[in-house]
Amino acid sequence: MLGFERKAARYTWTAALIALLIGSVYFIREALIVFAVALLLTYLLYPLYEVLNRILPGRSRAPALAMAYLIFFGIVTLMVLTIGFRVTEEANTLAAHAKDFLKEMQARTDNSASPPAVKSVQDQIIDYARSQLEENSTQILSLVPQYSLRILSAAGNLLLAIVIPIISFFMMKDGSLLREELIELVAPGRNRELMEDVLSDVHLLLLQYMRALFTLCLAVFGSFALVFKIMDVPYALLLATIAFPLEFVPLVGPMSSAVIIMVVVTFSGFPHPLWVLAFLGIYRLFQDYVLSPNLMSAGVELHPLLVIFGVFAGGEIGGVAGIFLSVPVLAMGRIIIRRIRKMRVQIPQHVEAA
Repeated sequence: MLGFERKAARYTWTAALIALLIGSVYFIREALIVFAVALLLTYLLYPLYEVLNRILPGRSRAPALAMAYLIFFGIVTLMVLTIGFRVTEEANTLAAHAKDFLKEMQARTDNSASPPAVKSVQDQIIDYARSQLEENSTQILSLVPQYSLRILSAAGNLLLAIVIPIISFFMMKDGSLLREELIELVAPGRNRELMEDVLSDVHLLLLQYMRALFTLCLAVFGSFALVFKIMDVPYALLLATIAFPLEFVPLVGPMSSAVIIMVVVTFSGFPHPLWVLAFLGIYRLFQDYVLSPNLMSAGVELHPLLVIFGVFAGGEIGGVAGIFLSVPVLAMGRIIIRRIRKMRVQIPQHVEAA
């Protein structure tokens, strides 16, 4: 028969709506990224809010909300005041040392006609690394991913620094109400059950992901600061502070921090840079195969190829924020697909039972 079948027309309209939705998301991606970051901040503070909400008397949640944000930003301010001065001092010292190092390298180049002394294998490796850094300094700096530099510029955006906590406050305040209204938009039945299950799974996923990610970042800061201090690495606190925010960015962040640390250690004249490189490698293996699997649940774990794809795709769509959000977005997509597949398997079983 001529004409369209109802089933084919339904699939066509569904595909068209999905394409329209994807296009709309792309055009408003900057606004969505702001709300997504605010959502992750909400889940970072949510455990503290729940504890305060159980402790403080009364039915109103406003005191617990206000107390949670005051404690969080109070701790951040205290950390900035206590560590910020030391980090700034080390950064200024590093900048001054970089100028002296370049002058020293220029002097060595001028005196290159003198006969070379007998050196150990380690000294030869260090000298070779320094010569390569000097000759290819521009290329080495360009190898440091541009996303780590964008983090510093994004930190100076005071407007987002004010807007994101405000959005997060309202999300935490009216999150339950928004969830109920979203569920009410779906007709009663299997679709509403699917929506409730997906929202519950996403809630648990984001709670565990932010808890695990923040714990990993704190572990990186504490371990790097302690080990570098014990090894007497120059600018230990500065390097640990640089590694802390970069750990929030999947894949690219740890690689960037490792490159920055090795460049600073080599330029500063530390006598044992190979020890630092060995520590970075051992710690990365410990975190990837011991610490992270124990913190992340099975729902958060993703195949490395999928993570790499998400990092590149997120970088193209939203820059640093897109990379930061790539892993939770992929994990949420995985949850939705698994729930839909589970429901499709259950439907024939109910039909057979009937």
